Amino acid sequence: MANKKQLTVNNYFENLDGLRFFCFLSVFLFHSFHSDDAGIKASPLYHFFKVILFGNGFLGVNFFFVLSGFLITYLLIKEKKANTNIQIVRFWIRRILRIWPLYFACVLYGFVIFPYTKMLAGAVPNETANIWYYLGFISNFDYIHKGLPDATGLGVLWSVSIEEQFYLVWPIILSFFAVKKFWIPLLLILTGSLVFRALNDVPILHEMHTLSCIGDMALGGMGAWLILESGYFKTKIEVLPKWFIITIYIAFAFVFLYRDEFLLSSYWLRIFERLIISGIMLMIILEQCFAKNSFYKMSSFKISSRLGLVTYGLYCIHFIIISIIVGITKKLGINRQVWQVVFMEPAISLLITIPVCLLSYHYFEKPFLKLKEKFSFKKEIPVFVKTE
Repeated sequence: MANKKQLTVNNYFENLDGLRFFCFLSVFLFHSFHSDDAGIKASPLYHFFKVILFGNGFLGVNFFFVLSGFLITYLLIKEKKANTNIQIVRFWIRRILRIWPLYFACVLYGFVIFPYTKMLAGAVPNETANIWYYLGFISNFDYIHKGLPDATGLGVLWSVSIEEQFYLVWPIILSFFAVKKFWIPLLLILTGSLVFRALNDVPILHEMHTLSCIGDMALGGMGAWLILESGYFKTKIEVLPKWFIITIYIAFAFVFLYRDEFLLSSYWLRIFERLIISGIMLMIILEQCFAKNSFYKMSSFKISSRLGLVTYGLYCIHFIIISIIVGITKKLGINRQVWQVVFMEPAISLLITIPVCLLSYHYFEKPFLKLKEKFSFKKEIPVFVKTE
């Protein structure tokens, strides 16, 4: 007689934690270097950091999308192959326990605490954001129509909304397909995303609309499917030559520095720009996780890898800390020199953001994460017992 025993499956990629942290750092530096001083803005040093070096720092968000598509699809494929189905409700509960507590804490700050503290500081709140869009995880559409919210803590949540939209529909879609045919919905989404971009050649729609961003996640998912379903593809990734690995990182540095000049210069390039960049990002993910000839692995960078565990908190909270520090330095009159804006303010903001997020992770998020473990994907294996 065979009973079923459940075994928790570990799908942890240690080299991705460091990647997450550097994605956050890219976004953090994109949001830094704020100044209203015309003299500072005209400074070559300010222009170098704000425009040339980190003007495309928001690509860290694109990287997060590709990572999410890869990891979530990898997990869902593993689950379906092990148990022949996807436990959709359990998947949703895991995502809720990971995302919602801190997300709604940021929403509370943005719509309640921020306007109150702004009034205490003698300023007038001017919030244009619609709270219902944030409660319904569709705030990217609110951002598209109204621009950056008055509360800076709300400004980064648009990407969390897109990820939640993805988490809602993706397991449902995959539940209708056999694993061998997962390429069908992935390819349809990629194609649909390109068609949307072709019909809507508008910068903000390309950057923030779900139908544009979803292509990043689909490409990440395609990478996961190929790794798990194609032994030939996985072998090719494992034996990538060093010259090709170097090329991958040079290509990423190139698009990070020169995206606008080379990938946004024509209509046809703008259609495929996001696909090209996410393709490079996917190759970095696959190289880090599976290549045997890597020059380095992100897990070797211990500090960034440890901080990668709290990247979600770093992402959600950093803009709040930056705005507070900028407000304080402005009030104290210590933001009137270029070095103060370029070096001092970002350094202080980062040094405060990290411990705040560590405290948030250990004392606010972790209890929910422990509860999340109860809903982890478990592989059912038959256990044969002797019966009389």
